[in-house]
Amino acid sequence: MRIGQAGAVLKRHGVMTSLTERLDGPSAIAIWGSDEPGDAFRLGTRELDWHHHRRGQLFCIESGLIRLHTKQGSWLLPPQRIGWLPPGLHHKVTLSGVLSGWGVLLTPAASRTLPSQPCVMGVSDLLRALVRRAAGWTNADRLTPAQTRVVAVLLDEIRGAPQEPLHLPMPTDIRALRIANALIRRPHDARTLHELGEWAGLSERTARRIFMAETGMGFTQWRQQARLTLALERLAANEPVADVAEALGYATSSNFIAMFRRAFGEPPARYFAKQRRTRNVG
Repeated sequence: MRIGQAGAVLKRHGVMTSLTERLDGPSAIAIWGSDEPGDAFRLGTRELDWHHHRRGQLFCIESGLIRLHTKQGSWLLPPQRIGWLPPGLHHKVTLSGVLSGWGVLLTPAASRTLPSQPCVMGVSDLLRALVRRAAGWTNADRLTPAQTRVVAVLLDEIRGAPQEPLHLPMPTDIRALRIANALIRRPHDARTLHELGEWAGLSERTARRIFMAETGMGFTQWRQQARLTLALERLAANEPVADVAEALGYATSSNFIAMFRRAFGEPPARYFAKQRRTRNVG
């Protein structure tokens, strides 16, 4: 792991958690991780149970996929996107095939102007260059004036980054949650909301009201969002588009590709090819 100004901290405390919990020192600590044995910022394929950090976290992976779970729902992070996790938020993480990536740990004060909820954003070449610069800093206790200006530009880039539709909020009502979990387990389930409501013990009208009130989405939009996030997981694992479309309940691959294009502005093949090109260049 390359940890820039965090190096002295890691040597002193010996564990990665010392960085995420440290409230003194630099307002921003840049870290780079890999799937190499002994890496303190170990990636790869694994699950991290419920926990929280005192520092906010920005993170970006070069390959694989990360799913971030909170009590309010889940966020999916594909390669070459930025995930943001505010300080103090309880969460658990599932990493799948993540070989390398970077993160920036921000104090609560530095996090105040960033979103209050987790989100996924696009990453610019400038932001990537700023993180690489920060990872090379060797002063462990405070930033120089020039470094402080770099952090200010980095935060400006984050605030201006476009958010992407990779959040799947979950209802809290036990009946609506039963419907949501059923559709995540079996996304090809073709039952209507009326049929699902009868199965879960509530009327269609009540189900629509609950989904809108508790997830901020209408049921149809929520169902499509669930399929979209599940599609990204499968596509990131190199499943053929036709197989993904069938698994999610689409009548044809064309219908699935049209949905994907509406969400991301391009078809799946181009979306993932762009990520591979960016990774090879970076």
